[in-house]
Amino acid sequence: MAASDNEKSRLDEAARAGWLYFIAGHTQDEIARMLQVSRASAQRLVSLCLTERLITFRLEHPIAACMELAARLKDLFHLVYCEVVPTDPAAPLSAAGIAERAANVLESTLRSEKPTIVALGTGRAVRAAVERVLPIDCPNHQIVSLVGNISADGSASFFDTVGRLADRTGAQHYPMPLPFLMSSAAERAQMLKIDPIAKVRAVAAKADLRLVGIGQMDQRAQVHIDGFVSREELFEMMRLGAVGELTGWAFDAKGRIIDGGTNRRLTSIPPQVPAKALTIGAAVGPAKVPAIAAALKGRLINGLVTDETTASAILKQP
Repeated sequence: MAASDNEKSRLDEAARAGWLYFIAGHTQDEIARMLQVSRASAQRLVSLCLTERLITFRLEHPIAACMELAARLKDLFHLVYCEVVPTDPAAPLSAAGIAERAANVLESTLRSEKPTIVALGTGRAVRAAVERVLPIDCPNHQIVSLVGNISADGSASFFDTVGRLADRTGAQHYPMPLPFLMSSAAERAQMLKIDPIAKVRAVAAKADLRLVGIGQMDQRAQVHIDGFVSREELFEMMRLGAVGELTGWAFDAKGRIIDGGTNRRLTSIPPQVPAKALTIGAAVGPAKVPAIAAALKGRLINGLVTDETTASAILKQP
């Protein structure tokens, strides 16, 4: 027998309380303030979440509002996969929720008996997802980087994820041992012909799953903050119409890869347009809304993991 509307609403509240407690790490006092209930009610909701097995070590109950947003995004942009998680009221920019769901996708993929290739971008959300993957013994799988992992000063990227996931899985892994940007388009062309680099790119081209971050292209762009592009290079791409980047590839408001600027010197694997393999973008926050919306419009991704607030804002984009 179907649960009544009141029962469904109560389970939604319990699932939300459970997410805030077990995933976001809030106290019951904090949850009570966020949900505008008494502390005793918050405690009962968390207990109900456990009793009804809505959560184990991951949130299992699909909160109705999140499900509805995910369905609308999936339908509007013809997505293969879409997950929307609750927004943490105390930390609206937190990647904890989306990292947990992205980790779930990685684990599900890597538990397959069929040899599988997983390709990873870089960034905070992707790294946070990798950190949440439980140890799995899957030596028949392959993990490959989509992005050059050396910055302009020669240092390795802190957000490189391939080696970390390989440590947790025992899978073969293929880092991209190249600078993020070369000094010229001609130098880039030469480097891509080197046999080991060509082999890594060939593995990436056959990936069954691509998990990538989506970056904004403004003065707070992560590719600039992390030292991969200079201020001048960033401003050049903005003048060319860039609103976002995917594995470093800058694109405009319609999701078109820009022909010029740093894109001509970038060593990252280019996005498939339209995305063919399952390509999931993981991103959250108001500053990233234009970039996420553009990536969806341009079909640079066919999967998305985000939160309620970001999802609602994307749906309001013209």
